[in-house]
Amino acid sequence: MGARKRLIRTICLAAIVTCSAANSAFAHETEIQEGVASFYSDRFQGATTASGEPFDQQALTAAHPSLPFGTKVLVTRPDTGQEVEVLINDRGPFVQGRIIDLSKRAAVKLGMLRRGTAPVMVTLLD
Repeated sequence: MGARKRLIRTICLAAIVTCSAANSAFAHETEIQEGVASFYSDRFQGATTASGEPFDQQALTAAHPSLPFGTKVLVTRPDTGQEVEVLINDRGPFVQGRIIDLSKRAAVKLGMLRRGTAPVMVTLLD
């Protein structure tokens, strides 16, 4: 009887772990982050990004601290409704409170060029 209880406990534990992993993966897929966006200085034009490709101010790209390279995200300004889709190809930003660093072209689409920063929501698309 003891072996049977252990088997049932093991099956229950496996089911709990499987359900938790599935819920965690789902939450990651629909995650929305809120914070402040900034954009790259012109001095980084042509510099090598963390993904190995050269940085291009005219591309719709961005740096994020942890999302995998190649991830597409939608960046939205809740105060204006402006949005832009960008590809993560670098790491950063390295300033506390900021959640994404955008190329100049993406910053223009969000209307934040003069301000330098803007409140945003970052939504995973991939």
